[in-house]
Amino acid sequence: MGGKSWWSRTDSRLLEAALGLAVLLVGVFGALLPALGVAGLMDPMDTREVEAETATRVPGTVTDAVTGHGTTLTGTHRADLVFADPDLGQRLLLALPEIVGSLLLLLILALLFRMARTLRSGDVFVPVNARRLSVVGLAVLVQALLAPVLPALATEILVSDTPMAEQVPFSVTFTGEYVLLAFLILALGEVFRRGTKLRADTEGLV
Repeated sequence: MGGKSWWSRTDSRLLEAALGLAVLLVGVFGALLPALGVAGLMDPMDTREVEAETATRVPGTVTDAVTGHGTTLTGTHRADLVFADPDLGQRLLLALPEIVGSLLLLLILALLFRMARTLRSGDVFVPVNARRLSVVGLAVLVQALLAPVLPALATEILVSDTPMAEQVPFSVTFTGEYVLLAFLILALGEVFRRGTKLRADTEGLV
């Protein structure tokens, strides 16, 4: 008695289209536009959310002692560090966490897109998909580690040797959700690898 798969070719194409659209949006808004801002071809990022040292800060403006650009720190606990006219180095440091995160996300989406294309043949359990899942898991793990560290390092460099340094402490907060997700994906990739190897060994006996 043959069974008909619930997954159709139309489903595959819709999934590919959704992943392709996600790649396009992340590439444009997460990587291209921030990079153009760094290059000065469009309005750059000029604000970084930081943790203020004191519980309450009165809005005000101080002068950056090193570059001469005005910076503003406003807010309570979670404050906004605003650069009135960021130079190239500051624009790069402000945009770098978003660009790096978007590039990692693009890698993940591109690998998922390639996996989705294997659904056309009706079989995703192929060795190359096991390797792709492993790379996806590693990319998620790197993102989980970089997401809190990179903005903190960039902020530390931005405020170093300025009056803001005393008000903006170095702060990194890790969360375990994405680390757990990364290990689950890596485990799934290992299941794929062993499953495809077992099937190849079984087919070789026939």
